[in-house]
Amino acid sequence: MNTERWLEPEQLDAWKKMVAVVELLPGVLDGQLQRDAGLTHFEYFTLAMLSEAPGQTLRMTALASATNSTLPRLSHVASRLEARGYLERTPCPEDRRATNATLTGEGYNKVVATAPGHVETVRANVIDALDETDIADLDRVMQRVLGKLDPENKFGLRPRG
Repeated sequence: MNTERWLEPEQLDAWKKMVAVVELLPGVLDGQLQRDAGLTHFEYFTLAMLSEAPGQTLRMTALASATNSTLPRLSHVASRLEARGYLERTPCPEDRRATNATLTGEGYNKVVATAPGHVETVRANVIDALDETDIADLDRVMQRVLGKLDPENKFGLRPRG
């Protein structure tokens, strides 16, 4: 008895398009950020997550979760960002075994200066190609996929209200 489940032609077409977007979009985002701000997308995302955190500080473990990173990868990137003066790491006052990452003033200024170009790239390559209905559909579809990929809601992207 054959139990293999194959994709229907319409499903395969949709899947291939999603794979193409997943493969192409990171290069577009990285290219713009490296060209205009000297940051990789992951570096910018790390700084942006800190800029949105209370006190612009997160434990490294929480920052790794928020950026879907391993601690070794995040530590390597944090070292580069720290050397550039964008963040600092200090022992956590509540648990001296843990380390906090805090966005510096220079890091905050870098996020603020970088955000407009990044947002324009996102708009030009994704958002502006969609109408209001498409945006609502994209949000609905991505929420369902995230429900499978991120059941613990590590990214904190559950619907509002």
